Amino acid sequence: MVCCYAQRGTLSVAAPFMIEQGRVSTAEMGLLLSAFFWSYSFMQVPAGWLVDRVGAGRAYAVGFAFWSLAAAGTGFARGPGALVAARVSLGVGQSVAFPASASAAAHSFPDDERGLVTATYLSGVRLGQALVSAVGAFLIASYGLRAFFLASGIVPMLWLLPWSRFWAGREGARLSSDSGPVRREALSLAGSVALLQHRTVLGILLGFFAFDYAWYVYVNWLPGYLVMERKFGPAEVSLYGSVPYVAMTVVILLSGFLSDWLVRRGHAETKVRKALIATGLLVACLIVPAGLVRDRMTAVWLMTASLCGLGIASPNTWTLTQAVCARSIVGTVSGIQNFGGNVGGIIAPALTGYIAHRTGSFAPALGITGVVLVAGALAYVLLVSRRVDPAGPAAWVRAGVGGRSARGWTSAPPP
Repeated sequence: MVCCYAQRGTLSVAAPFMIEQGRVSTAEMGLLLSAFFWSYSFMQVPAGWLVDRVGAGRAYAVGFAFWSLAAAGTGFARGPGALVAARVSLGVGQSVAFPASASAAAHSFPDDERGLVTATYLSGVRLGQALVSAVGAFLIASYGLRAFFLASGIVPMLWLLPWSRFWAGREGARLSSDSGPVRREALSLAGSVALLQHRTVLGILLGFFAFDYAWYVYVNWLPGYLVMERKFGPAEVSLYGSVPYVAMTVVILLSGFLSDWLVRRGHAETKVRKALIATGLLVACLIVPAGLVRDRMTAVWLMTASLCGLGIASPNTWTLTQAVCARSIVGTVSGIQNFGGNVGGIIAPALTGYIAHRTGSFAPALGITGVVLVAGALAYVLLVSRRVDPAGPAAWVRAGVGGRSARGWTSAPPP
């Protein structure tokens, strides 16, 4: 995940250099930055389906190699069209990352350990972003854009061989479920999409949409908000724009540890993870008063607390999916989950910027974010309840039969 997010962030680091050199305009760079999400978002369900068909190790290895070559190829792209193609290819390759990671955690660790495991690999997201931000500008200034993109693609591939050898040894020793060895369900792609008819899957999609909506508001607009609305200088933005993410990373690890500890104490895993998600999303609603208070440091601390709320929810959004799904479809449902989140990621930056432009203030946009967070908490609490099993609705869809009752999916296929 460190490699994944460092490679994803290369264009953001290179953007000012490319604009200054006249390779692209500011408007074209905005298009390039969004091009990644075009393919990444809509490839989530096919990628999750692929993970469940061929296994996390094989799918991740192929995806890793493909996206690394796409990252390296960015250095040779000439003109906006070629750069868009490189970014779209990067999105296709990286679409496998979260479904494969969730599937690997579900298959390799017991219920009372995967919270901390998930929190650990999610910390790689923040570390990858920090790594490329810390060294990217120096590498570009010293060696040029082409060398920077080449290094970002080729160097991480050195990790692929030892990782693949290690994972091959783990594939045969995965934990089996209580009912016996894990089975690979021959779920069709149409059957994967049909899982959205299950209220639990719908709740996961809607809830994660809310989580990522708020996350992408912060990722895309926190520096701009601090400069434009709170009048912070560059040095202050560097400090107060990074400290909240450091705090969030610590909270993610603590939340993963706490959730596992509660499960080991005998509490029902689904209830534990739902409670922490709902609590975290409601704490994240502190983004609303952060936009209303007059004192700028109070606003910073409220936003820090809000991001820590997202940190409480973060590892549990993924482990809840593992808890309520049969292991053979964890990759598929994780793909559906991440699709919902990235739809939020597409909408949030544009809508926030539009509202701030029209009203002259970020406060209304931050208020809308709070409403979305409350709706997401309700989706998790009210909709995520029944277990999702490939022997249920998706199998019936694959067989061409119905299977819904007035109260949801029946416990067995209809005669």
